[in-house]
Amino acid sequence: MYHNILVPLDGSELAECVLPHVQSIAKGCAVPDVTLVRAVEPFRNISTGEYIFPEADIKRIDAESKAAAKKYLEQVVSQLKKQGLNAKAEILTGRAADTIAPYANKIGADLIVIATHGRSGVSKWVWGSVADKLLRSACVPVLMVRAPGCVVGV
Repeated sequence: MYHNILVPLDGSELAECVLPHVQSIAKGCAVPDVTLVRAVEPFRNISTGEYIFPEADIKRIDAESKAAAKKYLEQVVSQLKKQGLNAKAEILTGRAADTIAPYANKIGADLIVIATHGRSGVSKWVWGSVADKLLRSACVPVLMVRAPGCVVGV
């Protein structure tokens, strides 16, 4: 049924709460591929009038961010491979809410599994929700896993 599960991670323990679900689905459905992604936003040089970062510093910051994301994803891929899954990782450049759905389409993912804080009301409006935006923009099923510690009605 599923051939490629896409798993967006942001480096947090909350995001990793999806991994047991991914493992169960991948093993139970004999999914051949699991693709982990992490979106890295380019550094924006916001001028305060007092200091502007030199271009070389911006490139260094971006390279360090991508290297840290790559290292993190490689560790998670290693864990999944020990569980017998065929996992790989990819770094996306840009806002997570804007890059994940097009990437899922590009690689032919047929399921996206993502964690959610479960915010609602004003807090969702203020903070936004990558999971919610992904749910609305993806062309494939999105399994949203509520983070541990969820309180009913919040």
